[in-house]
Amino acid sequence: MTSYRQTTPNWLKRLFAWGMAKANAADDSNIQLTHCADYANMAQLKQSLFGDLQGRVLEIGPGAGANLSYYPSDIHWIGIEPNPFMHQYLKQEAERLGLKKIELRLGCAEQLDMEDNSIDTVVSTHVLCSVTDLATTLQEIGRVLKPGGRFLFIEHVAAECGTWTRRIQDGIEPVWKSIFDNCHPNRETWLALEKAGFERVDYQDFNLSIPIVSPHIAGIARKKSIVETVEMVQ
Repeated sequence: MTSYRQTTPNWLKRLFAWGMAKANAADDSNIQLTHCADYANMAQLKQSLFGDLQGRVLEIGPGAGANLSYYPSDIHWIGIEPNPFMHQYLKQEAERLGLKKIELRLGCAEQLDMEDNSIDTVVSTHVLCSVTDLATTLQEIGRVLKPGGRFLFIEHVAAECGTWTRRIQDGIEPVWKSIFDNCHPNRETWLALEKAGFERVDYQDFNLSIPIVSPHIAGIARKKSIVETVEMVQ
């Protein structure tokens, strides 16, 4: 969750960066997924989503580089990270893993510094919960993707309405946002994805053993291809 507001003090940005860099050493295979038919742990899920990427890959809010180890080494990776203190850790992690073609840019997900139709794949993990404007962020992702390009996501989301988890999420949201820099524990991200204009959105639900942010979704949203766009115009 690395969508930082202008008011976030530098000491806190430094602390977040240091903490996320330390977290890179954690083994994703120890993060167990429940109620997930296809994957037993987070490592398996990330390997399935990210292991065969090609071309230009844009990751929004990459933090200290927790996903870099899952990417093929020959991709052209571009990271847009709003916290400048993350950048040194990202570069170190990329060098350690042998990723040779990387770009780092300072910016936010709501206004991507990228050309239209220029990216093969966009990646987001635990970022959409904290962006200021989710609809605008998804529009930007769709804008920069090439026709037929994919948006890959792993995000914690709101629990089902009427459950105790949802009641807690709704009640704690004002305090939670203040503590965790605009993170919304009750954001219905799947609805925004379905309304964002992608040709197709496929995702699965699962849970982690983490209070408040246990409910998760992971999946792929695909942008319309050129052929389909032409057919719609005709």
